[in-house]
Amino acid sequence: MRARPVSTAALVEELADRLAAADPDRWLRVGVDGAPAAGPGELADALVDPLRSRGRAAVRIDAGDFLRPASLRLEFGRTNPDSFYAGWLDESGLRREVLDPAGPGGNGRVLTRLWDTRTDRSAREPYRALPAGAVVLVSGSLLLGGSLPFDVAVHLALSPAALNRRTAPELRWTLPAYARYDAEVDPAAFADVVVRVDDPRHPAVLLERA
Repeated sequence: MRARPVSTAALVEELADRLAAADPDRWLRVGVDGAPAAGPGELADALVDPLRSRGRAAVRIDAGDFLRPASLRLEFGRTNPDSFYAGWLDESGLRREVLDPAGPGGNGRVLTRLWDTRTDRSAREPYRALPAGAVVLVSGSLLLGGSLPFDVAVHLALSPAALNRRTAPELRWTLPAYARYDAEVDPAAFADVVVRVDDPRHPAVLLERA
């Protein structure tokens, strides 16, 4: 697969142009997917102001605020990669409270946070109404290939060596989950935009679909 080198600033502007031009008369659900070492949250944050300057309101959602309760998430231990892969993210909650309301026929009332993992209780966030044409930016890991209905999927890809090198020591137990994700889901094969971020200073766009 060919790579097109791009600066981080140019990548943000290109993505903002693409998202701002897509379906301006309806809400747009965007998944920014990648391991923590790839920085999906940072990219999603960087898109907020450029989208607003292009006339599209942006609403940020962190998938880390939609995890399952600890009694379910940690049933098989705190460092079980299989549980992390298949049982940490509350996909049904994310659909119910964000993606379905922001989708076709949805009422536009969303929660930006569902679960507080520090207290292991509901975040008790109030519902908010999406502005017309809002872009909902959901960032997190292992988001693609399941039941989450994104209109645009952005995947930040790391080679196994780069992922191993850049993953924090306390998160290295998650590495088998990401290997399984690449093998079973292969998000780079179908994401709308794939960016290689082995060197975060020099990203490269691997795949863009119109």
